[in-house]
Amino acid sequence: MELLTVLRKFKFLWVVGDNMTYAKRFKALMFGLAVSAALPALARPQPEITGRPVEHQFGMQPPATGLADYIYSLHNWMMVVCLIIFLGVFGVMFYSVFKHRKSLGHKPATFHESTTVEIAWTVIPFLIVIGMALPATHAVVQMKDTSNPDLTIKVTGMQWKWGYDYLKGEGEGISFLSSLSTPRSAVGEPGVAPTTPRTENYLLEVDNPVVVPVNKKVRLVLTANDVIHSWTIPAFAVKQDAIPGYVRDTWFRAEQTGTFRGNCVELCGKEHAFMPIVVQVLSSADYSAWVDTQKKKMAALAEDPNKVWTIDELKTRGQQVYSTNCVACHQASGQGVPNAFAALVGSPVVLGPKADQINVLLNGKHSGKYPSAMPAWKQLSDTDIASVITFTRNNWTNKAQENIVQPAEVLAARGK
Repeated sequence: MELLTVLRKFKFLWVVGDNMTYAKRFKALMFGLAVSAALPALARPQPEITGRPVEHQFGMQPPATGLADYIYSLHNWMMVVCLIIFLGVFGVMFYSVFKHRKSLGHKPATFHESTTVEIAWTVIPFLIVIGMALPATHAVVQMKDTSNPDLTIKVTGMQWKWGYDYLKGEGEGISFLSSLSTPRSAVGEPGVAPTTPRTENYLLEVDNPVVVPVNKKVRLVLTANDVIHSWTIPAFAVKQDAIPGYVRDTWFRAEQTGTFRGNCVELCGKEHAFMPIVVQVLSSADYSAWVDTQKKKMAALAEDPNKVWTIDELKTRGQQVYSTNCVACHQASGQGVPNAFAALVGSPVVLGPKADQINVLLNGKHSGKYPSAMPAWKQLSDTDIASVITFTRNNWTNKAQENIVQPAEVLAARGK
């Protein structure tokens, strides 16, 4: 109905407006159509943003930290400055072109230079750059100030998950891996449609989110096991690369509770798109309760390294560990990915002395045969490492002579 009304109005103008040229009528009609088409979009209610990107979002995510708010305000201010410069420069240029065109009888000037103009177009841009650089420098200095944190967390990037170790502050000693929790049936395969519906947080949900207290300075110490990754939460204005062999750090102080989402933004391999980050910000009381719960879980999972497991017990547990941590690279079939990741079926390491395979899982290995190194998996428990090694040595067509590894052997190898 809105479109029909606009068309009737412009039909009247087309007939009655004797003094309008055809070009002006056409331009007016196009403008009216554009405005009428935009009205429903402007009236459409916007979805609530929950610390993640949303469809048809205009601008950046709402900031959740003071520094993010400063950076976003600085971004908007610089956009205004750039817009004013754009309108001023192009406005003068187009005005000069159309107002002084040859068809109106104007002739080109014969002057060669103007010292005043040259000084002006040198000094004014310089002052503009200085005016923009000062607040930007202030933001960068604040981003790099990781001193006096309330909580320090080590973040380790690996293909294709994140490892978190709470080093200092409340929660010290907590450690876990965080992996994509979106089921593969919702993702599908090339040429194969997904079989389960996708949720609101498709590809932005994990099994173990990072949990931090509100209004506390959290320092992140980042590194990587294999290739370069990048830890990013847009609502915190945090983006820091995690580089193998190097330690980088950044920080944030969330000023509101909620769940905030991001992902790895450094191309890190074939499943780069499946490496999300989720941070839950809790009140101080809720965070303390979470810490207590996690420590009780860790105590319950603590196992006697001297316990002797049966081969069937190790294989059953090892299959779970393999499905969670190893299947992305080595595949469920154990065949790996040609020219990318080593096969475990028939592997000399898997079929050889078990001490060599224990060493690979604890310390990683880069043979040079494949682009990516095998990362170290020290963050796994002794029982998990022993069980997954036992699983690979007795699964598929593998029949290793040394076919069982006990947690005590892994513990002894850690101490070497």
